[in-house]
Amino acid sequence: MEQRKMGSFLRTLRKERNLTQEQLAEQFNVSSRTVSRWETGSNAPDLSTLIEIADFYQVDVREIIDGERKRKDMDSETRDTLKKVAAYGDAEKDKVRKHINSVMSAAMILLLFSLLLDMTEGFGFIPARPCQNMSNLAVGLTLVGFALNLLHMNGTLDRIGAWLGRSK
Repeated sequence: MEQRKMGSFLRTLRKERNLTQEQLAEQFNVSSRTVSRWETGSNAPDLSTLIEIADFYQVDVREIIDGERKRKDMDSETRDTLKKVAAYGDAEKDKVRKHINSVMSAAMILLLFSLLLDMTEGFGFIPARPCQNMSNLAVGLTLVGFALNLLHMNGTLDRIGAWLGRSK
């Protein structure tokens, strides 16, 4: 897939409809900068958005991916298959999002526990040293949770997983 060719085709389709990047961005609930990136080929729309774009312009998804017109419109079987694939991808993203929310919630609870231990010094039931150790552990686990979340959000964990999968 040549992203620049695809971007040029997307720009052509937009101009045929006499739309600005801002108008198109509103149509798909993205920023005009995102539309610009699609059209320059520096980025590509995700699959579910690509299907919406194809429907909007009444072209086949394959035409957009190839960056040129091939036939009048996408047949319904291909459209249904692509919608199912997009829905599957969205479901996978939701699973990951829920997992991240759980990790972040646990990290916040640990952080609050740590603050509580520091402020109360264990309510007098826990000696100062073990109380400080538990507080430090809670803060450390919180930081690890935040770090893993950041690594996941920028795609580093996916790259590490792919690298580990190849090295086996």
